[in-house]
Amino acid sequence: MRVLTFENSCDSEQDRVLRQKAKPVKDINDELRRTLAEMFETMHKDRGVGLAGPQVGLLQRIFVTHAERDQDRVFINPSIIWTSQEQVKFEEGCLSVPGLWADVVRPEKIKVQAWNERGRAFTLEAAGVLSRVIQHEYDHLEGILFMDRLNETARQKFLAKLEKQKQAG
Repeated sequence: MRVLTFENSCDSEQDRVLRQKAKPVKDINDELRRTLAEMFETMHKDRGVGLAGPQVGLLQRIFVTHAERDQDRVFINPSIIWTSQEQVKFEEGCLSVPGLWADVVRPEKIKVQAWNERGRAFTLEAAGVLSRVIQHEYDHLEGILFMDRLNETARQKFLAKLEKQKQAG
């Protein structure tokens, strides 16, 4: 399984996939479980803490996480149903934008509802790093990249770094 990267060009097929809203999963079956296992393998191999369907070319509402001091988690058809008023800034990176990091402001705490790989519904309250990872991966399901969460000045600096990285090859 290969992680799609954002190339800062609107005509790239990869960019189009990363910018589309993912479709709900209709059936939790063995094929989906194999896909999720491959996503975990890819995420761990690339030293990530989360990986969403669109990042591997699947426009499905799925993502996997493994935040620091947490366990592997599967989210199928997730919905963030609550966010705290308190906002925090934290440096984020992304497997689809390798080697670049930026400070992103997000709610400190969230509550998410989803299905696991066994087809069981669950609700999870998360704070800190796990909350951030869930929000970051959820954004991928909505066609949003973390650079879209930056203010205009920070975004322009980030895009300049991305362009410089792209030119360096």
